Amino acid sequence: MSSKPATDATRSWSIAGRLTAWYAAAAFALVFVATGYLYWALARNLDHEDDEFLADRAAAIGRVLAERPDDVDAVQQEVLVGGADRGGRFFVRVQPVGKGREAVETPGMDRVLPAEAFPAEGTVDYRAVDGRPFRIRASRDPGSGCAIQAAMDRTHDDHLLAGFRRQLAVVLSVSLLAAAIGGYAIARRGLRPIADVTAIAQRTGPGRLGERIEATGLPAEVRDLAATFNLMLGRLEDAFGRLSRFSADIAHELRTPINNLRGAVEVALGRPRTADEYREVLASCLEECGRLGRLIDGLLFLARAEDPKAVPKAGPVDVELELTAVRDLFDPAAAEAGVRLTVEAEPGLVVGADRELFQRAVSNLVTNGLAHTPAGGTVTLFAGADAASVRVGVRDTGPGIAPADLPYVFDRFYRADAARSDGGRIGLGLAIVRGIAELHGGAAAAISPPGHGTTVTVTFPRWVGK
Repeated sequence: MSSKPATDATRSWSIAGRLTAWYAAAAFALVFVATGYLYWALARNLDHEDDEFLADRAAAIGRVLAERPDDVDAVQQEVLVGGADRGGRFFVRVQPVGKGREAVETPGMDRVLPAEAFPAEGTVDYRAVDGRPFRIRASRDPGSGCAIQAAMDRTHDDHLLAGFRRQLAVVLSVSLLAAAIGGYAIARRGLRPIADVTAIAQRTGPGRLGERIEATGLPAEVRDLAATFNLMLGRLEDAFGRLSRFSADIAHELRTPINNLRGAVEVALGRPRTADEYREVLASCLEECGRLGRLIDGLLFLARAEDPKAVPKAGPVDVELELTAVRDLFDPAAAEAGVRLTVEAEPGLVVGADRELFQRAVSNLVTNGLAHTPAGGTVTLFAGADAASVRVGVRDTGPGIAPADLPYVFDRFYRADAARSDGGRIGLGLAIVRGIAELHGGAAAAISPPGHGTTVTVTFPRWVGK
């Protein structure tokens, strides 16, 4: 037999509701314990007072028995005086008394308190046949051997305790209501900063990411929450800004080759052309298609690299060997540009990395260095190590990067030149280098003293044999 799933409202209370319930329960429990103790103390005091009175009267009768053991009238007088002390609420029986072995008792006592109702010794509570509550006590006088039975009518005490209980019920009811109202007011006041945070969160959108929560005067716990929320808004604002710029950059980068393709085709179709002319147009289109392909490949790689589940196929990579191989690959291009390629690497360095990704990162750095190094300059591939990682980098002798541009060189499509035209390069090379480094748990960094070239470094973890 199936049942409907519980809704959020029935599954849990709000924080204000929980705080109200806990505050009301705690306050009510405190009042309940206090009033319960007062009630217990009052009942104990009444019991103690009645027990003392019964003991005092029994002692007084014992003194009379000791002084005049055969004087029944004296005992009777003491019995009658004791009963008058409490307005007829006190009863006493002494048996037997004197040579005649007579029993003396308060008039009418035998009708409500028969002798067999009393214990052999001690004090107990008793309810008479007419419903009245009594505190009864039995003792034996050691001198005369007489049994002294004393009783106190506790109807007045019961009425007093009943009235006190009614008052306590009123006090407890009012206390519970007041605790609930006070708890709700305190909870609402205490949670007001959270409500402010919620209101800002509800207003937050792509166009209002600049809003921040004023943390001054907030409680410590909520202040930490507000600071964390402000940091999150800052990250979101930065991410949205990057996304907006990224979208604009993609549109720009795609528009250029597409316009080139369209222009070339329109020119070719404008009039009849020779076979060589058509071949030139097709070659130009192929070049633009290659540029589009490289752009798409770069974007796809960056998307995969940013996937938290992406794990490179790491293996041992000999750094010196790979740097030498990359240098040999780029030697012809470097010779054509008049740039010298060198390798400076400590022998025996082995990193744990995907070999293809390692080669791609170094190749991108060399490509970037060759593009910015004038003829007669030098591009150096180097590697060094510390205890846990290996630093691999490329150093050129080009003009360097302006300090204002240096923090952004690893951003996608970022170029220092506003014209955005650099020989067909798509502006993803260093972004891919950083993606490869982070994919392996490393990092990428660049330093460029103005006029003294640029050094880009990538760290990889050392290889630990398995």
